[in-house]
Amino acid sequence: MLTDIDSLSLAQQVAQMVIVRASGYLFDHQIQYPAWEPPAAILHDWIANRGVGGVILLGGSAAELALRNQQLQAWAPIPLLISADIEEGVGQRFSGATWFAPPMALSDIAKTDLAKAIDYARQMGATIAQEALAIGINWVLAPVVDVNNNPANPVINVRAFGRSPEQVSQLTTAFIQGAQQYPVLTAAKHFPGHGDTAVDSHLELPVLQHSLARLESVELPPFKAAIAAGVDAVMSAHLQIPVWDADFPATLSAPILTEELRHKLGFEGLIVTDALIMGAVANRYGANEAPVLAVKAGADVLMMPIDPVGAIAAVCAAVEAGEIAPERIRASVERIWRAKQKVCGNAPVESSPHAWEAIAPHVTAEHLTSHLAQPVTRTLAADILETSQQVHLPIISRLHQPKWTEQSRNLILIDRATDCDYLTHSTPAIALPKSQGYQLQLIDSCTPDFPFGMVDAQHWQPTLMQLFIRGNPFRGSAGLNDTARAWFQFLLQSDQLQALVIYGSPYVVDAFLPELPADVPYVFTYGQMPEAQAIALTALGLKA
Repeated sequence: MLTDIDSLSLAQQVAQMVIVRASGYLFDHQIQYPAWEPPAAILHDWIANRGVGGVILLGGSAAELALRNQQLQAWAPIPLLISADIEEGVGQRFSGATWFAPPMALSDIAKTDLAKAIDYARQMGATIAQEALAIGINWVLAPVVDVNNNPANPVINVRAFGRSPEQVSQLTTAFIQGAQQYPVLTAAKHFPGHGDTAVDSHLELPVLQHSLARLESVELPPFKAAIAAGVDAVMSAHLQIPVWDADFPATLSAPILTEELRHKLGFEGLIVTDALIMGAVANRYGANEAPVLAVKAGADVLMMPIDPVGAIAAVCAAVEAGEIAPERIRASVERIWRAKQKVCGNAPVESSPHAWEAIAPHVTAEHLTSHLAQPVTRTLAADILETSQQVHLPIISRLHQPKWTEQSRNLILIDRATDCDYLTHSTPAIALPKSQGYQLQLIDSCTPDFPFGMVDAQHWQPTLMQLFIRGNPFRGSAGLNDTARAWFQFLLQSDQLQALVIYGSPYVVDAFLPELPADVPYVFTYGQMPEAQAIALTALGLKA
């Protein structure tokens, strides 16, 4: 059984409320974000000596992460909650596992076949939970239940299950029901709703001037549905809603977390903050004040505090000063205990080489190859991609006219090529056009401006334009950047656009289509991964 709460000191109880960021890689020299991911010695101290309650992981392959999780659990005196932002599948963050299209793909499917979309959402939830469990992740930080009704939203965007509260409620409920087939936790995020913002809370604090009636009709219904479906946790949003609290963002607001979520909505599970390193909170409240305010507001779990040790000390000091009641800490730890019992069962707490076998299976090649990226799950992911894809193939198409097939250019625009793990020399977006004689031209945010005005008729070149654009956290933009717009206009005006493929955001499609000539074929797919590239280009007629 888990250690009795009464046997823990105040500092140990508070530590159980802390989730720290960790690299999924095994070795320190592989750490990609040293400002957020501690080296092994510090991480070991936080887990083994300080007794933090869990970790959130990023980086590495699925196979490597399985080993990493065994290591982390072996360090822990109390079983850890091991979490990851795997809204699109384990393969979204950890290579080798199944990677699904973004949730908004199901929204498009629901427009014509709601039953199929709901079934896909349920299967998606089950697959993500099963694969997460197979590599030792016991807390799936999904689903996103925000209603993305703002096309300029840079942080939610295609992560949402739709643009209407009814659709989001139905699809997220199905996702949660699917995940509940396995002993993992789920998390509905970002309360009370991050879908109608044009500001990235990773960078700045969004402010929503919505009325109570608007919140009740649009933002809250999906959270009510998730709670009714038995979601294990609700994650707060770093945004301010003056009609509820004119002083604090939701993450630090007692009127929002305690009064609205805990009391009015009757949520009895874990209230978890969004990452406390995000600019919307960190820039205003700092490393130690934010954790104290979050606990006062009603948070049970502090996600990624800037300084975990300092955060624990600050909360303890607040308790000792009478600012936070000891019973308030105990109530949170009791909720954490119940969550850990669900995912860890009767895991022993004594230190032994076998202490964690009940939590994560012993990693073998056979175990991983029989639980990850199975044919049925890869087929499911491909079906969702293909069913949600938009294809326009005009009868008279530039792709098949002699004038448009010689010396063609494969123009790929991407945010940052150095950060891209789905575009290499062998992935379909590059390899398939190359096999047909296309010359590659890759442009990202680091590429010098193209001298459009210096191009004359002698340099006319039929161009397949491929755009990889979607909202990305810490970018502050929802997608359509100046470079993509400039290239699109140039190719149209010089009559060089042979075909268009857009990977990621449907809002970019909405912006381009009104100007697209009728004889220019196009494909839109929500996915950006290699499988999505292959399906899209095959639909366009480019085959190996």
